[in-house]
Amino acid sequence: MANPKTIFVTGATGFIGTKLVNELVRQGHTVHALSRGTSNTDGLSHERIKLVRGDILDRESLKKEMDGCSQVFHLAAYAKNWSPVKTAFFQQNVEGMKNVFEAAKESGIERVVFTSTIVTFGPTAPNVIGNEKMARITERYYTEYEETKALAEKEALMYAAQGFPVVIVNPTRVYGSGKLTEGNSVSLMIDMYDKGKVPVLLNNGKDIGNYVFVDDLVRGHILAMEKGTIGERYILGGENSSLKHFFELVDAVSGKKHFQMNLPPRIGMLYGGFEKMKAEWLGIYPQITPGWVETFLQDWAYSCAKAEKELGYTITPLKEGIRITYEWLLQQRRKRT
Repeated sequence: MANPKTIFVTGATGFIGTKLVNELVRQGHTVHALSRGTSNTDGLSHERIKLVRGDILDRESLKKEMDGCSQVFHLAAYAKNWSPVKTAFFQQNVEGMKNVFEAAKESGIERVVFTSTIVTFGPTAPNVIGNEKMARITERYYTEYEETKALAEKEALMYAAQGFPVVIVNPTRVYGSGKLTEGNSVSLMIDMYDKGKVPVLLNNGKDIGNYVFVDDLVRGHILAMEKGTIGERYILGGENSSLKHFFELVDAVSGKKHFQMNLPPRIGMLYGGFEKMKAEWLGIYPQITPGWVETFLQDWAYSCAKAEKELGYTITPLKEGIRITYEWLLQQRRKRT
């Protein structure tokens, strides 16, 4: 993206969005950063960042603020454990995406990068590393988030088939420095584990996940805008690792041996059920729900080879990414004392 552009970003105030907006500005672009009145706009104060009010459920506000933009990054999504409003996942993840696409179409936007998720591909079988061509091995969806993001991705592919200029990226489990929100739960997990507050390893920590360093993910988004093929999906991830190995790397970079405790799957499911029941009866936001416990009891081992080959995407080694994140977390603790 050599020529400076004006770019519209939804989800701009989130963990990934804030990092993306600042990188776009660093590269010389101007950004219209979508925010709601309640959004945390910390870190979005550059003169080429225009904070624009709107909502992905309000198509007219989107059209108005896209005026003068040539590209759109659509990151906004409802990615929480639970919602007291049963329709929130569908409205935000499916209807919200359609509103963004329709507004982009009416505004003559050149290209849209849509942020999906690795969970739309489904879990992987033992000792199998999945890719963009792999069919889901189960028809079951573990969470409303997974189901609605899969629906949104199907809609996005249909838009692309009709000539709409969209490229889809599928991030894995993201971690790194930045806002410590639910969207940055892996970094929160590192912090809590290091403090001895979350020593729990579900199913002995043997299930596999793919972990992406946030700086790699941001670069991947920009590469997808620059080089991605319309209608294609690109997995933006890092190394595959069991949770047990992940925590061993935290031990190694911290120089500390942390206490660990196994949580059998059955107990994890009971705890998730209790948290969900508490949420539904008392409105107390749950730490986890049974669907997310089940999600973490699967393997999600994936390859980024397509993004590496077609986009020039590169991966920060997991140990190095954890080291950078850990040192940043220590800095944050020192600031608070």
